[in-house]
This record gives sequence, structure tokens and C-alpha cells, in this order.
Amino acid sequence: MYQNPPVGPAAASVAPADPLGRRNPPELVAAIDLGSNSFHMIVASLRGGELVLVDRLREMVRLAAGLTPSRNLSPEVQLRALECLERFGQRVRGMPHGTVRAVGTNTLRAARNAQAFLIMAEQALGHPIEIISGIEEARLTYLGVANSLAANGRRRMVMDIGGGSTEFIIGVDNTPRDKESLRMGCVSMSLAHFGDGKITPKRFRRAVIHAQQELEPIEHTFSSDHWDEAVGSSGTLRAVQRIVQAAGWSRNGITAEGLNRMVDAMLAAGHVDRLNLPDLSPDRRPIVVGGVAIIHAAFNVLRIPVMKVADGALREGLLHDLLGRLFDDDVRSRSVAALAARYHVDTAHAGRIRDTSRRLLEQWAWNGPVELDVARLWLDWAAELHEIGLDIAHSQYQKHGAYITANADLAGFSRHDQNILAALIRAHRRKFPTKLFRELPAPWNDAGKNLAVILRLAAVLNRGRHLLPPDMTLNRSENGIALRFPDGWLNDHPLTSADLEQEAEYLRGADISLSFV
Repeated sequence: MYQNPPVGPAAASVAPADPLGRRNPPELVAAIDLGSNSFHMIVASLRGGELVLVDRLREMVRLAAGLTPSRNLSPEVQLRALECLERFGQRVRGMPHGTVRAVGTNTLRAARNAQAFLIMAEQALGHPIEIISGIEEARLTYLGVANSLAANGRRRMVMDIGGGSTEFIIGVDNTPRDKESLRMGCVSMSLAHFGDGKITPKRFRRAVIHAQQELEPIEHTFSSDHWDEAVGSSGTLRAVQRIVQAAGWSRNGITAEGLNRMVDAMLAAGHVDRLNLPDLSPDRRPIVVGGVAIIHAAFNVLRIPVMKVADGALREGLLHDLLGRLFDDDVRSRSVAALAARYHVDTAHAGRIRDTSRRLLEQWAWNGPVELDVARLWLDWAAELHEIGLDIAHSQYQKHGAYITANADLAGFSRHDQNILAALIRAHRRKFPTKLFRELPAPWNDAGKNLAVILRLAAVLNRGRHLLPPDMTLNRSENGIALRFPDGWLNDHPLTSADLEQEAEYLRGADISLSFV
């Protein structure tokens, strides 16, 4: 029997409506996972406070297999992916904006041409697609798993194997605590060690050692000393559980003995084309060996005695996260508050900036594809975080704050989200960075610039840091922005007048006219 290489020491309840009654729940919501191996879509209805699955689609796209040595998605894999998204789009294209959440994972994180591909992909699907970080993928996966299991107060270690990455999370009930994402998956591991389909003891041992090397930095945090039960998620772990149980190698879940017997069977076959394992689908046959190598390494390094596989996964987590946004329980707001606390933000001043920004936004005559309540939310977040860079240095603190925001692990935020927020923080003072907004995809290239101007004006008007500015009117025209203050107010506040003169000069460099009386 194969031995590991040695290593060193159902329906989930949700809130049926906004507690203040401000929004009606949508009839349908959908989640789409553009994984490195498969694309998944689930559609659910909200009935009596429960998510009820009404449709599920899965297609094997093999995105990771189409990543070239130069880290570009090949034309062939792009075509497969776009054809799949066209089919998904037929199901969800008519659903209202904001009721569909689609995310890309490891391969789209790695691909150099991901942004160009996303433009076509969003057209095919009919909804926005976000690229999420590995840590955010881990959080959402845990959320999906936790909502598919009964709460029991026990510490769970969740493992999810994707095509290009593997996530590990420890949490209790619905709360994740430790999260990691490792750059190894069933597709990438299979291509690296079994690319021609041959399965030999030497190759398998190398694959397991490769996975053990990836696991080594997280061994202490995720070893069995720190959790009570191990739970698997994803197609690879689900397939392995089915195989070992159908073959009689394990009675309940995945065990080390069952894995070893499965490896014996794979080594006896000698080639992926000759694998004859019970319940192994043809489309998973080429990548199952790499996945099993990762599972073996994890069982050995983390000392896992047994693992049971849950029904929930990333896509279910996306649905629950989406419902939080729809019903004003947005995890992103909690992430912003935590980051502000970590960098010792002056909350009173941030509140004044927020309130002034809201007053200006109300008079902006806001229109366009970014809805007013969404614009207000981004302004609130930017106001709360605009001074976090001061905790590093006062000089050019807007740049420090933008860097922190763009690179921190912020639960609920995609890369795109963090880039928007970072651009607003970077642009809130000094020279206006027009290039930042040109580089944002539509509609945020235009909407972001407008929000940045509002935030800048709020910062200028609150430079004294004590009292809110007076009631004023804002008129926006094609030629620029005009502010009108109460009679005599600017004469009584010459510093504010001088600050507005300087701001008009900054905005002139961005082709924006600012006048005030």
C-alpha cells in the first residue's frame, strides 16, 4: 500500500428582508464561479426566508490548462470560456443588476490578459465579473460550507481544492478565523507531474513532496491541534470521497487508509486513460491524480484523521454574501471599519467628511450606470479611510493610504473594488491623478472621477477639522462646478477661501472648472 513521504515536525436560512423595510427581496439571485477547472452557476429563489435552489449548471472549461508559459490565456481556452458564459448568460442576462455575483479565481488572478478577457466575458454573461483574492476566495468558501452544515460550536478546518489553488480555513459556525490560499490545484499539479498521463510511484512521490513544500509554512496554524473536525469542499474532494466509499476503502468520509488504497489503484493503472475507479467521471480523470497528491500531502502534514465533504462551496458562499449586500449587512462595511480602527483614524473627522460628501452628492445631479445608493456607499468608505496613511507618515499620506487599501486583505472586496477605493483615497488631495481613473474600467473611470471631486471638496471644506461647513449650494454643469456660500461667509473664513483657490488650480489640471462665491 502507498505510504506518504516523511515530513517535518440543504436550504439555508437568511434574513427575508431589510430590517428597515427599505428594499424588497429579489425573486431570484445567482452566483457564478469562474474556477480554474470548472465554471459553476447556481440560481436560487428566496422563499419564506430560505434560499431554495432552482437551477445549477457546471461546465468543465479547464481555464488553468489554457494558461501559456507567458501567463496569458490562450485563444482556445478563451473561446471555450466565452461559449460557456454565453450559455450561462441565457439564464441570468434578464435578472436585475445586483442580483448576480460572478467571480474569477486563481487562473484569472494569474493571467496577464485577464482584464481584456473580462471585457468579453462580461458581455457574454450580461453581468459584471470580479477577480477575487485567494484570501477572499477562502472566506467565501467557508461561508458556503458553514451555511450547508448545522452550527455546532466546534472548530472546523475547511479544505477546498480548485484547479489552480487550494484554500484552508479554520472557523467556528459561520465565522472564519484563519484563512490561507496556496498556489497549487488539481489542474496545475496534474500538468506539472502527470502532463503526459503516466502515473508512476516516483512521479506521485514528487507531486506529494511538492504539495508538502507548499503546506510547510501553514503547518503549525492548520495542524489538527487547532481544530476539532476537518471538512472538505469542491469537486475534487467530493469525487475522492465518492470513490473511496464506493470501492469500500472507507465507510464514512475520506481516511488515510482509503487514500492509500486509491493511490495503489492509480499506480496499478499506470496511466490516466486506464483509470477504472468507481464513480470517476471521464472529465475528471485527467486531473484526479494531482488532486489526490494534494489531499495526501494535507493529510500527512496537517495530521488529518478523517475528512467529510460538505455540499456547500464558493458559489453558495457568494449567494449568502450577495444577500448580505442586498439586505444592508455588507461585510465590506465591517472591513472598512476594522481597517480604520487598525490605522487609528480620527473617526469624528471622518464622519464630518462623510456628512459633507453626502450633502454635495445630493446636489450633484448624479446619473449614469452607477446607482446613487452605490455611489453614496463608496463615498462613505472613502471618507472613513481617507486618512489611514497618516499612521505611516504625514508626507504624501494619500499615497500611503492608497497603497494600504489596494493591497490589504479586505473581506468582501474584489481586486477591482480595492482599486476603486484606493483611487478615491489617492485622489482626495494635492494634484489630481487623472491617469488612475482612466485606467479603471467603465463605468468607474467616469463615476470614480466624479466621486473623487466630491471627496476632495469635502476635505477642503473640513480642513479646520472642527465644525461642519455652512449650508451651501452646488451647481454642476458641463463646464464645471459652482459653489455658493451664505453671504459674507467666505469673507469671514479667508483660509477656506484660499484653500478653495488652491483646489480650483488642482482641478484645472484635470480639466475641471471650480468657481465659488
